[in-house]
Amino acid sequence: MSAAARHRQNIVLAAAKLFRQQGYASTGLKDILQESKAPKGSLYHYFPQGKEQLGQEALTYSANQALTTLELLAKEHTTSADLLLAFSARLASWMEASAFQDGCPMATTILETVPQSTLLRDAAVAGLQAWQAVFQRMLLAEGATPDSAARLSSLTIAVLEGALIQARVEMSARPLTDATEEVANWMRRASRAS
Repeated sequence: MSAAARHRQNIVLAAAKLFRQQGYASTGLKDILQESKAPKGSLYHYFPQGKEQLGQEALTYSANQALTTLELLAKEHTTSADLLLAFSARLASWMEASAFQDGCPMATTILETVPQSTLLRDAAVAGLQAWQAVFQRMLLAEGATPDSAARLSSLTIAVLEGALIQARVEMSARPLTDATEEVANWMRRASRAS
């Protein structure tokens, strides 16, 4: 990787981390440059639209990282319930390792910027829909009806998001574990009911 590509990537990684941990509004461009160790002039060179463009790319990066994890776990687990529990365990481990400084890869930024920023909203919608699609495909393959698969996969993402916030507030993985175990039971019922 060229030095230029490495600087750009480091800026996106730094922004994703800082936005996730301290929020979009609380993170200044100076903070991002310091965290990324990129040259000062590189920020506007790579992101001519400024912080909003960087926020969009950081959201897309974060969404894709979670999607990659989901897709890898989907190859290892044969049911949507097992996938959800494995993903939940991965998220809980990650949060615990950060002493609950980290939460959802996208939620902190989304809550501060949507609906004001169409650029960030579009990145958030694409990311959340991609996560939902992984669960929806598995539920359909398990025999859930199309309507049930669509609703339950949407609910799964909503529950994950809420549980991640609760886990961060309580500094405990318990809300995440409890919530996803319950949704996993609904997934099993939806698959059997078809």
